[in-house]
Amino acid sequence: MKKTIFTQKRSVIYFMAILISSTFFIGCSDDDDDDEYGNWVESSTFDGNSRANSVSFTIGNKGYLVTGYDGDDYLSDTWEYDSEGDYWIQRASFPGTARSGAVGFSIGTKGYIGTGYDGNDELKDFWAYDSTTDTWEQKADFGGSARYGAIGFAIGNSGYIGTGYDGSEQKDFWKYDVATDTWEQSVGFGGEKRQNASVFMINEVAYLGLGIHNGTYEEDFYKFDGTTWTRLTDLDDDDDDDDDYEILVSSAVAFSLDGLGYVSTGVYGSVTSTTYSYDPSTDTWDEIPDFEGTARQDASAFSFGSSAYVLMGRSGSYYFDDVWEFKPYELEDEDD
Repeated sequence: MKKTIFTQKRSVIYFMAILISSTFFIGCSDDDDDDEYGNWVESSTFDGNSRANSVSFTIGNKGYLVTGYDGDDYLSDTWEYDSEGDYWIQRASFPGTARSGAVGFSIGTKGYIGTGYDGNDELKDFWAYDSTTDTWEQKADFGGSARYGAIGFAIGNSGYIGTGYDGSEQKDFWKYDVATDTWEQSVGFGGEKRQNASVFMINEVAYLGLGIHNGTYEEDFYKFDGTTWTRLTDLDDDDDDDDDYEILVSSAVAFSLDGLGYVSTGVYGSVTSTTYSYDPSTDTWDEIPDFEGTARQDASAFSFGSSAYVLMGRSGSYYFDDVWEFKPYELEDEDD
């Protein structure tokens, strides 16, 4: 009888050892699966005033930050960021009315900005900055109504500005011809009206979504190739239990890298640091490591060939001057 009890105890101990060993290896496997690519690294602090709602565009390996609001004043300064040297240089000030909430894009060696708000009025003037001569030139006024909170992007040698707020939300889009310095209303956008939307470019195609209309966060998502608008999967997709996501946010920042689009920060009831990536080949989104700076809205972004930066913005009445580089192929927990 004693021999039987001993055998039973030994069997129990052996079983428990297998169970603990299995749990250990399963745990190690889960840790490996939890490794997420996408790391944020703080870069050189901006040399100018903290601000939000600035215009940003890139030309070559340089990023440009223009105008904005610092909590007290509307701004008109122009700053150039050298992504290779990680430093800032102040350039010729924007000669138009100081403003925030304007939009911008770049074509060739020139950056273009227009619309915005000066504290009293919505604006519709439009300007070009020549990075080779460090000079500004006023161009034909934007073809739509004066507004702020719009979006802007370029496809080929044409610029586009649309949506925004002119006393109510809008959904019209206007095309700018660089060669003739003229505007014409573009092909109709079938989505909802909105302000403070986000847009990123992948292979000469604009991807547009997010923003707010009548106090509601918009969920529709579209692409535009310069000719046709195509509706994509909504941003609150819940048809597949394995890929549920809900990306409802306003005043977020957007950029693209290596064929993927990214949306980060913004406000959804409160400011957020959540970040998502978008794959146009599958029309799907993935949540990736959060932006590692303080949660914020109304930030700006630069996107170069292999790197992107999120900078500035605000949280309530606090305005930021930090700059964060996003490294998509570094592990989240990898030492910088």
